[in-house]
Amino acid sequence: MIEREYNPYFLNDFLDYSSTILNKSKNTIKEYNYDIAHFLKFIKYRYKMTKNIKEIEIRDADIQINDMDLNIIEKITLEDIHGFLGYLKNNYNSKPATLARKTASIRMFFKYLCNKTKKIENNPAQDLESPKLGKRLPKYLSLDESKKLLEVSLEPQPNTHGNHDNSERNYAIITLFLNCGMRLSELVNINIKDINFSEQKLNVIGKGNKERTIYLNKACINAINNYLLVRPKEGIHYASKDALFLSEQKRRISNRTVQYIVKDELKFAGIDSNKYSVHKLRHTAATLMYKYGNVDIRALQELLGHESISTTEIYTHVDNDQIRNAVENNPLAEFK
Repeated sequence: MIEREYNPYFLNDFLDYSSTILNKSKNTIKEYNYDIAHFLKFIKYRYKMTKNIKEIEIRDADIQINDMDLNIIEKITLEDIHGFLGYLKNNYNSKPATLARKTASIRMFFKYLCNKTKKIENNPAQDLESPKLGKRLPKYLSLDESKKLLEVSLEPQPNTHGNHDNSERNYAIITLFLNCGMRLSELVNINIKDINFSEQKLNVIGKGNKERTIYLNKACINAINNYLLVRPKEGIHYASKDALFLSEQKRRISNRTVQYIVKDELKFAGIDSNKYSVHKLRHTAATLMYKYGNVDIRALQELLGHESISTTEIYTHVDNDQIRNAVENNPLAEFK
């Protein structure tokens, strides 16, 4: 977390605008803060305003940016932005997705300074292009692997993140991921009051602070109810009393703890935990629903909370079995 006290005032103004007027989520604000602060520190280095030549480290106290003024910002060119992206690529081996995120942050920052507040006259990011993202098929568990993961998570297991039997909780977490395809942040922020048991649905806050409804099948309802029977009822930290999932410290479960849980359960199921992650369970849910459930792509888009249909379309890929079947079913397959 980058402390705002090290930011120039116009960066903090941008963060406040993004948080209040644009209603961006806390995570997005953190990303904006990190990305723009890193960029401005690069500008200080590029413009020879610092003697730290070896590297630019965002946490380096020797390179502060709160002494920057708008006269420096006015000098920034499109080439400077390209230089920053090149620096990240060459020195940190940043992937296209990371560069695309930083590009979007920079574009928003300069749009605010130039178009919204007129703090600067020219927008150097006006013609800034996003890095090309190569299309990659999502990694996901097979149906058999998914069933195995569910079976294992229901069994009491030794783990590295606690000494208690948390099988009901862990099973409910895995069940929600594999059945609903929700994001990690959505799962940890579920409150009990968000769940409508009579209508079998819950409301979650997704990306961009957008609320959506997730419908729960019988497996999800049963898993949640079984967990609620053993969920701690006394000694819960006040700020976490409404949280559905609790840690052993009786606080709302953290992202990190859920990641550890999933990693452990994958190992117990004999699945490569380095190949799969929490987000891969979201891929799994989406792929299985599309492959076996004949789910319409628009319905899948709504369920996953994707803003663009193109994001959802990665789950419409044809797998190897389908390709093999297509060849086997060719009317000329039996020709002699």
